[in-house]
Amino acid sequence: MRRAAAAHAIAIAAALLGLAAQPAVAQGKPGAPAGPGGYGQRYAALCAACHGANGRSDMPGTPALAGQHSFYAITQLFLFREGRRANEAMSAVAKTMNDTDLRGFSDFIATLPPVPAPPPATPPDAARMLRGQALAQEHRCLNCHGADLSGGQQVPRIAQQREDYLQLTLREFSSGKRPGYTQAMGAALSGIPVADLDSLAYYIARLPGAAPSTPPKPSGK
Repeated sequence: MRRAAAAHAIAIAAALLGLAAQPAVAQGKPGAPAGPGGYGQRYAALCAACHGANGRSDMPGTPALAGQHSFYAITQLFLFREGRRANEAMSAVAKTMNDTDLRGFSDFIATLPPVPAPPPATPPDAARMLRGQALAQEHRCLNCHGADLSGGQQVPRIAQQREDYLQLTLREFSSGKRPGYTQAMGAALSGIPVADLDSLAYYIARLPGAAPSTPPKPSGK
């Protein structure tokens, strides 16, 4: 079972590295927009209604894309297109994309600067923030996502992500429902009580002062 999962992860990683290495004009439709500039118009037409024109979503359960990294974005689009992640809306959109589209949209997303989360209605609970910080250190979140959780390369930016989306994501990685192209997140979160996962989400969503930084060493999440 573990060998099969490892082989599956290697196959996905190889496919993604192949996508990233190909020139932007390869496999594109004649006349298709090239580069992040042209895909900005397509993002506005196809993605902004849910993810926000600036990449900061106001829609419950929909992740903020602002400040996200190109390699991570292309990973998720690829997983949706290939049916390895399940979301009806995203799968429908991704299945219309060729390889050039995957690169074009992910490169455009990488140009969106981080957008701070809206001020909370009430001040953060100090005890819960301390608990979340301790959990992030205990489970070595900072080792991969960076001291300010801004991520880098194939490691996502999670600082000030939507709390409801973080809760769902952490629970799905912990249960094995959500795949990655390696087993790193499942292994890191397996067996953690739901209450602790929710405390992590609470802390990450409210982490102040998260700004772009030197990317941490890739971990293959």
